[in-house]
Amino acid sequence: MWVYTQCDLVFDIAVPTPFVMMLRPRSGAQQWIASEQYRLTPSVPVIEFTDGYGNLCQRLVAPQGTFRVHTAAEVMISDTVDRAPDAPFVEVQNLPDGIFCYLLPSRYCESDRFGSMAGEITAGQFPGYNQVAAIEAWLRHTIRFAPDSSDTHVSAIEVNARQWGVCRDLSHLGIALCRSLSIPSRMVVGYLHGLQPMDLHAWFEAYVGGRWYSFDATQPEVRGGYVAIGYGRDAADVAIYNQFGPALYPVEQRVSVERAEPGEHDPNQRQFCP
Repeated sequence: MWVYTQCDLVFDIAVPTPFVMMLRPRSGAQQWIASEQYRLTPSVPVIEFTDGYGNLCQRLVAPQGTFRVHTAAEVMISDTVDRAPDAPFVEVQNLPDGIFCYLLPSRYCESDRFGSMAGEITAGQFPGYNQVAAIEAWLRHTIRFAPDSSDTHVSAIEVNARQWGVCRDLSHLGIALCRSLSIPSRMVVGYLHGLQPMDLHAWFEAYVGGRWYSFDATQPEVRGGYVAIGYGRDAADVAIYNQFGPALYPVEQRVSVERAEPGEHDPNQRQFCP
């Protein structure tokens, strides 16, 4: 299906502020970016680079005053999310080199602390995909999804202790549980068509059977409609923006994801207006 995504951020800048933004989705195996818009008001120079996880990032310095960021994309995605019951566990010695970083503990995913718990949750499951599906089901039924409840990043240990969290929190705990079983797992940030309440979204992927599969414990069932913007070890790697200097938060943030018809938003034209 085709979806049209939009994200608008407005900042009130007190002093010129360096930013690194991650707001451009890129085409891949699960999505095709047919058109894009990226507008900054006022216009400033932008340098784009690809980070160590393959994400498109934009460096800029926002001037003093009101600073607006508008991004939009027309994207072709699958109507469904691939499932693969019984997809096997990939032994560590057979993993591709680029996957190893997703096996290790990270800032918000203390996987070295969850070995016993992960073993209990996945007891009796065939190693690999079925273990991750059991973790997803356990999260869905045990950790309360509370959107708009927290602006503070918390770790997997803290999420498990308090038993509730936003989408990134449930993802952190799922990632930590997977890695404790030597299953590579990573966080994804992006959009989800039909998400309620609408906002940017986070879910996790696990590497089994020789490829990545998506899991999302915040939804009653995983369906189509996901558009990925960034991948990383945890939330520290996939912030849609990082600013450097005095603490700064958007005074406005609007996100929308709508069904679209091919060509409805001029898919042959890419607009970049820095």
